[in-house]
Amino acid sequence: MKQFTIISGKGGTGKTTITAAFASLAENAVLADCDVDAPDLHLILKPEIKETFEFSGLKIASKDEEKCTECGKCREYCRFDAIDDDFNVIKERCEGCGVCEYVCPAGAIYLVDRKSGFAYLSETRFGPMSHAELDTAEEATGKLISMVRNNARILADKYNKDLIIIDGPPGIGCPVISAISGVDLVLIVTEPTLSGIHDMERIIGVAGHFSIPAVVCINKFDINPGNTQVIEEYCAENGLDVVGRIPYDETPTTAMINEMTVIEFSESEFSNNIIKIWENIKEKLK
Repeated sequence: MKQFTIISGKGGTGKTTITAAFASLAENAVLADCDVDAPDLHLILKPEIKETFEFSGLKIASKDEEKCTECGKCREYCRFDAIDDDFNVIKERCEGCGVCEYVCPAGAIYLVDRKSGFAYLSETRFGPMSHAELDTAEEATGKLISMVRNNARILADKYNKDLIIIDGPPGIGCPVISAISGVDLVLIVTEPTLSGIHDMERIIGVAGHFSIPAVVCINKFDINPGNTQVIEEYCAENGLDVVGRIPYDETPTTAMINEMTVIEFSESEFSNNIIKIWENIKEKLK
């Protein structure tokens, strides 16, 4: 089983559009949406949810009313003002640090699992899919991504799939590290802007730190030929292959509105470039 992640140093470079297109081209793959803070692969693939799992990230304090003596130590030591005047826990403020549990002389406060989101196993028109959604303002994104990836491996074993295609989160932080750890290849999607180049350099550094093979594709390459050349020269200097260049096109937006991948929607220069990139990716994965 091979694992392949599409990432970028910044948001809005076209990761999900490319992931969905690859999903329609792959013949025996499991799909995984690991952008759990803002998942949107489901908008195109319209998965039918088969199983749902509750996800617990951080802990939250809970109080035993019978044991509480209202001594006030929990309020005194809480640095997040998560205990109100009646000595009840304000769940929106509680960070689950455990100080209240530690200082309570009566043992009236204890930590419990906090529901932070849901993970799903689904079926799409292109095969099985593992995805999730983190509740608003919740943390432990990396932990949920690990759960999504583990579920994807379970699906791959169950249905005898030989590839997992992962739609990764943007940036270079913990979520990205969780999405790329142990994969066989990452595709870095960039664009010829100053911020695109800067963030591409950072994410290449992250992939290199973990010794993960990486290739690059340039989206909207024709909006700034000079910056496209800068990207290609940087990749050549650092031993990275540019597996494709995609022109600026309104096709992805129109296809998304119609809940279709660009491959399904129409045959165009854009979709043909995606097909060529996919062929290059398959060769790299071999």
